[in-house]
Amino acid sequence: MFEEKEILPRLKEIFAGDYSGHDYFHTMRVYKTALAIAQSENCDKNVVALAALLHDVDDYKLFKTENYANARAILKDLGINDQITQQVIAAIDSVSFSKNGSKVPATIEGKIVQDADRLDAIGAMGIGRCFAFSGSFGRIMYDPENDQTPTAINHFYEKLLLLKDRLNTQKARQIAARRDAFMRQFLEEFYAEWNGER
Repeated sequence: MFEEKEILPRLKEIFAGDYSGHDYFHTMRVYKTALAIAQSENCDKNVVALAALLHDVDDYKLFKTENYANARAILKDLGINDQITQQVIAAIDSVSFSKNGSKVPATIEGKIVQDADRLDAIGAMGIGRCFAFSGSFGRIMYDPENDQTPTAINHFYEKLLLLKDRLNTQKARQIAARRDAFMRQFLEEFYAEWNGER
């Protein structure tokens, strides 16, 4: 088992200066949520913890690494053996929505980390991250005249509102119900305010 204090400074360094919503605090929320989900599942909690902490350190949207170089280097420095390393990498590889879409991870550890990551993309936190990501990548907030334009609001329909029905675990689905409802309420308010109705 690893010690948190051995890995957290590395994560702070890797994500320093990120304004896209994929920062250190996102990683910590995914980590805590994954551990909470893991309590209800028969899984290797060490693999879940490591995969959750490292799930974005090689994200192609943020880094130009190959073969999970950052994750592998950190695992090596932690003294994690090859078998656990491969399990962690397999779990990380199955997390990304943009890369995997509706593909279900092969392991329960991957399913848990994928659920935790997707939960952080919805609800109040997801709304904040959506606008942060959009601004960071030069997307405007909304364009009512062109629904094909990449915008923050379009991202709700391309991804965020799909996530509730693509979760793997019972606990994640329970958490998602409230968060999904909140996003739908937000969109209703957003359109009303945009159109000057409220």
